Amino acid sequence: MDYALIVLIELLRAVAGLVLIAAGLAIIFGMMRVINIAHGEFLMLGGYTVVLTTKLGVNLWVAILVLAPLFVGVFGIIVERCIIQFLYNRLLDSILATWGLSLLLIGAVTVVFGNTVEGVATPLGGFDIGDYKMASYTLVLIFAAALILAAIYAVLRYTRFGLIARSTMQNPNMAEALGVNSKLVYMATFGIGAALTGLAGGLLAPIAGVVPSMGIYFIGQAFITVVTGGTAIVAGTLSASTMLGTLSQSVTFLSGPVFGDAALLLVALILLRLLPQGITGRIFSRSL
Repeated sequence: MDYALIVLIELLRAVAGLVLIAAGLAIIFGMMRVINIAHGEFLMLGGYTVVLTTKLGVNLWVAILVLAPLFVGVFGIIVERCIIQFLYNRLLDSILATWGLSLLLIGAVTVVFGNTVEGVATPLGGFDIGDYKMASYTLVLIFAAALILAAIYAVLRYTRFGLIARSTMQNPNMAEALGVNSKLVYMATFGIGAALTGLAGGLLAPIAGVVPSMGIYFIGQAFITVVTGGTAIVAGTLSASTMLGTLSQSVTFLSGPVFGDAALLLVALILLRLLPQGITGRIFSRSL
């Protein structure tokens, strides 16, 4: 029974991890149709923000919950204004531009901080489940993922900004005709997506080594989750994260992490073959 509870918590942690790394991309790619190859580097910047500010004496929770999303969100707005705003509806150009940005960020951070692994101590200690010990921070990640999805749903469904953002992405010309500043909406939406990515990077900093190339590992999982989930931001991210995270972690328990990652990719390929528009394109087509 104790081991079963440990397995359940680890499965939830795997699902929460995919939700965290994919939430920001779900907004930027799912809503705006911008393929941001530098998404992994946004995660990396969030992680470095936490590492550097805590070394300067900033409280860890302030660094994770405030400074990481704030810094990466502002950086995302700058990127949108300087690069992305000229590349809407130019898919190949946006891929090349953000790929160049990815390489630039990796190179710049490597020059400044070196290629050594940085990190911060995992807070809150642990708790016992029978003969097993579990890190309390795992529960924080699960709670944070649930809260982020709930916040995205609430903003998009029940706020004026959410309604304006969704309508602008669907028909910017009509939104402009109704007096909406579509450029401002695009900038804010991209900034929010970047901020969520920075928050994810900050949350992952205590459990993952922060290194300039860390984004390479996360970006594949993020895109697989978003594409498999389909067009619905919340339902798609949640359904794909639950399915892929549960399967990947189950295989990891049985065979190791390499086979777990391989299983995630294999199932994603099968799902996209059966459901070309993603899970929510066929099953939850009316979901948000």
